[in-house]
Amino acid sequence: MSTAKPVRKRRKEARPGELLAAALALFVEKGYAATRLDDVAARAGVSKGTLYLYYASKEALFKAVIQEGIVPVLAENEAIAASHEGSSFSLLEKLLDHWWTRIGCTAFAGIPKLIVAEAQNFPEIASYYTTNVIARGRALVGAALSRGVSSGEFRPCDVEQTIDVIIAPLLMLLIWEHSLVHCGQPALQPRAYLATHLALLQRGLCAARV
Repeated sequence: MSTAKPVRKRRKEARPGELLAAALALFVEKGYAATRLDDVAARAGVSKGTLYLYYASKEALFKAVIQEGIVPVLAENEAIAASHEGSSFSLLEKLLDHWWTRIGCTAFAGIPKLIVAEAQNFPEIASYYTTNVIARGRALVGAALSRGVSSGEFRPCDVEQTIDVIIAPLLMLLIWEHSLVHCGQPALQPRAYLATHLALLQRGLCAARV
């Protein structure tokens, strides 16, 4: 009687998730240009043919990483904003904290640096990211700012410029952590950095109480 154990078959429904996890890791480690589909398949433990059953190209794979990993977090933040009943500044705090928890301290944090580094050579992926991530993120921050200005909680401001001022330090935090830290520069303390950023925002945005 044979004592050989049956070969465990990978669940078919698990493969897309494994492929996307492998792709994300390689995109962050190597960049978009240097990532090969052969490497993604090998990292995921499948054949290249299996990868092609799910994703027809590297561009399709990258877009799936964004669609399945980052876009749902934006939807979660949109739901947070829709149900929020407190101050507009506390809404900004919630949005930034949720973004950091779900994106900023995960492997997805390396994607903004990839986009900044490779947008000129791969405008199609930069355009996709801008439409599906940056535009929605800016809309969320802009709506919170407009809400605060309308209620008198925030000083009048140029909303579009203020969105950039709020987002730019967060982008710098991610770029630093995924580039300069690897060149011998000291690591930042993300939570302390974010707390300082929010404290400065509060002083700059909130109208003086009479």
